[in-house]
Amino acid sequence: MKRNYIRPGVILLAILLLLPFQVYAAGAKATVETQINKILTTMKQPGFKDQSQDAQIDEIRKIINEVFDYQELSKRTLGRDWRKFTPEQQTEFIDLFSQVLENVYADRILAYTHEQIDFGKETELKKGRVEVESYIITLDNKKVPLFYRMTQKGDQWRVYDVVIEGVSMIKNYRGEFRDMLSKKKPEDLLQTLREKTKQKPAS
Repeated sequence: MKRNYIRPGVILLAILLLLPFQVYAAGAKATVETQINKILTTMKQPGFKDQSQDAQIDEIRKIINEVFDYQELSKRTLGRDWRKFTPEQQTEFIDLFSQVLENVYADRILAYTHEQIDFGKETELKKGRVEVESYIITLDNKKVPLFYRMTQKGDQWRVYDVVIEGVSMIKNYRGEFRDMLSKKKPEDLLQTLREKTKQKPAS
């Protein structure tokens, strides 16, 4: 009797197809580590240093946009004040605020062009949210903490806050925006962000 043999590779493929995608999708730490390595590789490319700072920030911005969740970050920053904005204002706020954060984050990364970045532990904050530790090792061997708080969206992990040297980007802006919105309208905050990013009002 002729026997049918199933190749091991076929069995492995079948098992992978049956497993939930989250099982073998990149984890939070792997996701942020990949993006940081992409940034470091970009910064070491010939000609990068010869570019203007705006051009350098633009290069870094393209990479961080792949992993940052600006909608989640914006909602968390405004908190209860998010509901004061119309849908159109919310969209514009996300766009403007993301530009502000990109510049702050990229500027900090550019300040450590020659340093090494080491990754620490990944800590679960609550279900579906973790904090990934990273440390910039300066030339004089000091460790500058740069932690990433991430949330799971489907099968992917996205950054919703960055804690730079113990200061949360969300909390840093939340108090400022909350104080402004207690006295002024959402349009006033948008205008402030437009001026900071040199953008024109949305049509």
